[in-house]
Amino acid sequence: MHASVIYHITTKPQWLLAQKNGYYTSPNWLIEGFIHCCTKNQIAGVLDRYYSEQQHLLQLSIDILALSVPVKYELSPAVNELFPHIYGIIPLQAIIHVFEI
Repeated sequence: MHASVIYHITTKPQWLLAQKNGYYTSPNWLIEGFIHCCTKNQIAGVLDRYYSEQQHLLQLSIDILALSVPVKYELSPAVNELFPHIYGIIPLQAIIHVFEI
C-alpha cells in the first residue's frame, strides 16, 4: 500500500503562480499529461538527478486523499523505480506543507 502523502519539487515562481490561480500545475502537465511526483525516499535522488543546478526550490507535500484526479505509480526506466504521477491539477487544499529547499 502506498503512503497518502507524496512530494513534488517546484520553483518559487511556479508556487506563486499556483497561489494566484488557486491550484497547482507544472509545465510538464501540459506536455506529458501528468505532474511528476515522488515518495519521501525518492526526494534526494530526484533533487540530485534533476535539480542539482537550480536554486530557490520548494518541496510540496501533497495529500493524495484530497485529490479528485487519478494518481498512478508508474515505472521510470531510467532508475527502475515506480514514481507517483498526478493526472490533473492539484487544488491548493491538497498541498499540506511547503518546504523551502
